[in-house]
Amino acid sequence: MISFLAQTAAPPAGSDMVDKLARTPLSQVLMVVAVCTVLRIALFPILRNTPAHKRTGLFAFARIFNEVFDAIVYAGVFVFMLIRPFGIQTFKIPSGSMLNTLQLQDYIVANKAVYRYSDPKVGDIVVFRPPDYALYDYQKGLEIDFIKRCVGVEGDLIEIRDDVLYRNGQRVDESFVSYLNADGSPQTESEQSFRIKRNFKLVERNGEFWPVVYFGDVANAHGMVAERYQATTPEMATELLESPAAKIPKGHLLFMGDNRDYSSDGRVWGLAKRENVIGKSEFIWFPVNRWRPTH
Repeated sequence: MISFLAQTAAPPAGSDMVDKLARTPLSQVLMVVAVCTVLRIALFPILRNTPAHKRTGLFAFARIFNEVFDAIVYAGVFVFMLIRPFGIQTFKIPSGSMLNTLQLQDYIVANKAVYRYSDPKVGDIVVFRPPDYALYDYQKGLEIDFIKRCVGVEGDLIEIRDDVLYRNGQRVDESFVSYLNADGSPQTESEQSFRIKRNFKLVERNGEFWPVVYFGDVANAHGMVAERYQATTPEMATELLESPAAKIPKGHLLFMGDNRDYSSDGRVWGLAKRENVIGKSEFIWFPVNRWRPTH
């Protein structure tokens, strides 16, 4: 997920806490639940054996702590072992690849249940785990989620020609697409004049599906795609240019950001696996003035 200057109200102090809590590792949750359970067991004799007429002082504190531990245990089990894995989860948008649909510091709610019974559809805004080679070195090994729009499902043939997306040979009207700077500001006339309209297609090569980004006779040059997909020789670039576009294979999806000039997405690192899909973005819950469904 992605970086630009926020143009909305600053997030509340508690919103970052919500995001961090939502990502608490299950192992830590289990540890807290176990500790609270042990403490509840330890308090049980005091609560059970104290006569009614002596239920003050230590008993009162023991009852309060018991209720707190009880709430933590139930919350841990219900929220982290039922709701988060199978229901919904909140996510924070840290960059601008989905402008203007999603802005920096938006907090969204993702529906994790919907894709247990159905597959992502074209147009869905999806939270997913990216392939490892889509991450920067400092991100590898961390729990990193991406959020992008699904532009192609298995069996689709996706191409971009002069910034226009074609699906199965048909031009697609993408009214949500923007071409903004990384900070969310409009491109100046000078920036627009130097901007290159790039083309895109998928190519099957040596049993793999390569993203091919090209303009003129330049294809997959350094900085245009992930390192594993770069054309290291002129002959390889020619091969990629001349290869026919391939359909998205079974079990894979193609994602792109709405802010096309500043999105590291399927054009750069290729296809995402269906098994790595986390959930569908349903609505923005913060900032308050941006409450709305995401589509």
